[in-house]
Amino acid sequence: MSAVDEDGAVHGSAADQLREALSGTEQLVVRMGLEITAWNPDHLVGTLPVAGNRQPYGLLHGGANAVLAETLGSIAAALHTGASRQALGVDLSCTHHRSPTGQRVTGTATPLHRGRNLATYEITINDDDGNRTCTARLTCVLREHPSHPLPS
Repeated sequence: MSAVDEDGAVHGSAADQLREALSGTEQLVVRMGLEITAWNPDHLVGTLPVAGNRQPYGLLHGGANAVLAETLGSIAAALHTGASRQALGVDLSCTHHRSPTGQRVTGTATPLHRGRNLATYEITINDDDGNRTCTARLTCVLREHPSHPLPS
């Protein structure tokens, strides 16, 4: 069971599950340098370095924005649905507005819809100067975790 303190921060099994999911050498988020900096039921924030995530023209790769957006939205949906269920991204759209300035981009996922079977999040990505560089929308299907099958 997870607890939410007066500041809205998540503690307990959801926080432990989040830390475990974001560690390990086989995780794309580790390889890309993505860090979760804040989370509560109403928003989840993470950063991604520009260095190491560029496309051949030297700009932040659009796919890096997509990874940041899908990771933040999926984690937010997973925190919403709880440990016995899982959130799987089924639709992601990204609009790239401008190239970021600075060393990092910061994404913030906020819920648009949190239901029993679907959750949709808007993810805004800003550069170090606060300029919006990307807006994304992610919909996740929420289903029973394979280790917690539905009773027959």
